[in-house]
Amino acid sequence: MAAPKLNFPGGMLAGQTAIITGAAQGIGAETALLFSREGCRVVIADIDATKAEATAQSIIADGGAALAVAGDITSNECIEELVQKAATFGGGKLHILVNNAGYAWDDPIEQIKDKQWDTIISLHNTAPFKLIRAAAPYFMVKDGEPRCIVNISSTSGIYGNAGQASYALAKAGLVGLTKTVAQEWGPEYGVRANTVAFGAIKTRLTQKPTGDFIVRPDGEKHAVGFHGGYDEEEKWVGDIPLRRIGTPTDAARAVLGVVSPLFSYMTGQVSGGRGGM
Repeated sequence: MAAPKLNFPGGMLAGQTAIITGAAQGIGAETALLFSREGCRVVIADIDATKAEATAQSIIADGGAALAVAGDITSNECIEELVQKAATFGGGKLHILVNNAGYAWDDPIEQIKDKQWDTIISLHNTAPFKLIRAAAPYFMVKDGEPRCIVNISSTSGIYGNAGQASYALAKAGLVGLTKTVAQEWGPEYGVRANTVAFGAIKTRLTQKPTGDFIVRPDGEKHAVGFHGGYDEEEKWVGDIPLRRIGTPTDAARAVLGVVSPLFSYMTGQVSGGRGGM
């Protein structure tokens, strides 16, 4: 019996280079691993240098190609350094950009402080825009190779969510940015841009508090998790068609699908919903 033919013998992302922000752990790390297994060189961008390097080394041990670049994605200098190092790692080319870094800093509208608001908007809106702008010379090219940008949004940005005014606004804003990139860079350069809006995905950010935290750029510690988190699954699955909370692997597979050649004619779209994806 003849061996089955493979559609993509070298992997769906063979020869491509991707920057994934917030990739030291969680959804970002799982996305980087899946990308690498499809032949992609992955740049692990994260503010946590130790975890970023550990993730990169784990991917290398798995047979992939990875580079850790640590820094604050809200810093212009760090963005320029990230793009420069990634392009060098990619032999002068970049193909995929996944704006995944982020977290929520929640409070009711009347209690949100300016610092909270500015931090979330800067992280989820301004930083992705600046990274896309910095990477423009590597996307506005005509070499016949695929280019794709994925902005990670949330169902909070589609439906709103009580206690998340800043986060919901920022995630909704990413949709507009995505559609604009698709319209500006699609016709001449063939760049695809899409948004993936996650629903219920179980990560350290969405489970009950365990003492884990994020260190903000100003050095302050920001506790993550919330009471009644997704680890208490039975509270949340009633309106989810599959009746389960999604995993980082579920999320990463969705991102992989969007950047893959299987979605080569999809651009300017939002994938996601209350069903988890």
